Amino acid sequence: MKNRNKESGSAAHSERAGAPRLYFAAPLFSDSERSFNEELAVDIERIGYSVFLPQRDGGELRRPAEGTLLQSERRRSIFATDYQQVIDCDVLLFVLDGRVPDEGAAMELGLAYAHRETVGRERKLVGIKTDSRSTFFHSALNPMLSVPLDFIARSHERVMVYLIALYDRLREKPAKA
Repeated sequence: MKNRNKESGSAAHSERAGAPRLYFAAPLFSDSERSFNEELAVDIERIGYSVFLPQRDGGELRRPAEGTLLQSERRRSIFATDYQQVIDCDVLLFVLDGRVPDEGAAMELGLAYAHRETVGRERKLVGIKTDSRSTFFHSALNPMLSVPLDFIARSHERVMVYLIALYDRLREKPAKA
């Protein structure tokens, strides 16, 4: 995949000192999904967030030479990296597009929600659904996905407006210990 992240200067996740951390939970299996994710991540990084985009910053990027890890070890490594990024994030953004949202992203939402509720960590859980397809009659989303979310945007523009306002609030808070 080409590096489209020219604005931030690097294809890899870059920690910005004191910047709110955003985990980008989304399907990443087609060219159109990866392009949508990358374009939105770059826009979010322009606000000032430190964005972890698994397709760009996760296990695939740091894959050792072929044959070094067994497939089961590689899967555990990807899980451990993504799990830690979810636990450490200030904001989880879940791309809900598709007839059924991505099951990996749903798991990441569940982890972030459970951690927030049990540990009391402040974290915003945000969804973006630009797709009108739905499995549930009279409801755009399964309640197990919609209820944990603090906000659901219906467009790229609306999620950006929300994240800009949220960024300002997050930057006003004292640094975490």
